[in-house]
Amino acid sequence: MKLDITSRAADLRYAIRDIVVAAKKYEKEKRKTPLYLNIGDPLKYDWSTPDFMIEALHEASGKGRNGYAPSEGEDDLRHAAAEKEKRVNGIDIDPERVIVTAGVSEAIQFLTGSLISEGSEFLVPGPAYPPYISYIGYFGGNPITYRTIEEEGWIPDVDNLRGKINEKTKGILVINPNNPTGAVYDRKTLKQIADIAGEYELPLISDEIYDQLTFDVKQTPMASVVSDVPMVGFNGISKVYLAPGWRIGYVYFQDDGSELEPLRDAMVRQARIRICTNTPTQLAAAVALRSDGSHIEGMLERLRARRQVIWERLNNIEGISASLPQAAFYIMAKVDLNGIWKDDYEFVLDLLHETGVVFVPGSGFCADYGRDHFRSVFLPPVDMITEAMDRLENFMHKKQS
Repeated sequence: MKLDITSRAADLRYAIRDIVVAAKKYEKEKRKTPLYLNIGDPLKYDWSTPDFMIEALHEASGKGRNGYAPSEGEDDLRHAAAEKEKRVNGIDIDPERVIVTAGVSEAIQFLTGSLISEGSEFLVPGPAYPPYISYIGYFGGNPITYRTIEEEGWIPDVDNLRGKINEKTKGILVINPNNPTGAVYDRKTLKQIADIAGEYELPLISDEIYDQLTFDVKQTPMASVVSDVPMVGFNGISKVYLAPGWRIGYVYFQDDGSELEPLRDAMVRQARIRICTNTPTQLAAAVALRSDGSHIEGMLERLRARRQVIWERLNNIEGISASLPQAAFYIMAKVDLNGIWKDDYEFVLDLLHETGVVFVPGSGFCADYGRDHFRSVFLPPVDMITEAMDRLENFMHKKQS
């Protein structure tokens, strides 16, 4: 059979899950279970979805709410998202202009499918969540990464961002709090970025999926600083509400009511093609978003302790250093390759092969600003983190000697 597979599909990469292929090979050959510290799914470890959400899901399905939902999303969930943004982040959004998506990942697909054509450019932070980079390329565009300054807690270099804008630029992305670095951007930086977007009349996209998972400083919603600059916000229930497998995200639009309407319309048209997201989980997600969030304090207490353990251990291993994350559950560590490994991919694969510890290569988040790094989660229990750090430390000592 002749199959002409497109390069856009054949060349797709997703570093967070691509490394699992190598991990499965290790498991088969060594007959040992790897220590997975690569994926941001709390439920892979000792976390669970709050009981009241499970009950709400059962209730929705039990009451027969198992048919198709509107392509834009259930009205109840769209209003719940607006209520949550007002209560938690102090911003007003129009529920009638909210689009429910299958996680933020589908929102990325709809956005890039609407704005990107052959030769387009889109500014994304370096490093960034990989699907932004992948989808921009998938639709024929070029992801242009602007520098974030590791020595200053991975805060964006605003001058670097400005210098990369040209006539091909279709928009600016901010991920705050950030995956993979755990950075939380200050109000001044956000305002500077918003002003640049306004100056060049570019749509501003703000991914805020980790908005309530901050440790030492609170997240500033982009919508609170943009003034009259049109902005698109991404959020959802996967992380804060511990339900990544439900695949519920949402998109909202902040403008004068008309500037972003062509973009909203284009995204809704794509939503119609895929019919809808899961109906019972939408209804249960509405219950989650209207909850008091009482589970979050306990989450943060556990995450804070695990963050401290992994941060201290990484910085006590010769050849490795890391900034203290201010949010989420990721840490981006720098490794001195020291001529032993040609790049961070080789380092991560070598570590996996010899120790069974699974990290994500930093270059998978940005070829420029992620290289010579690796990302780990600190979701696992302390004993698993400690075991992974022990193996990493022994590995580094062995290789360096």
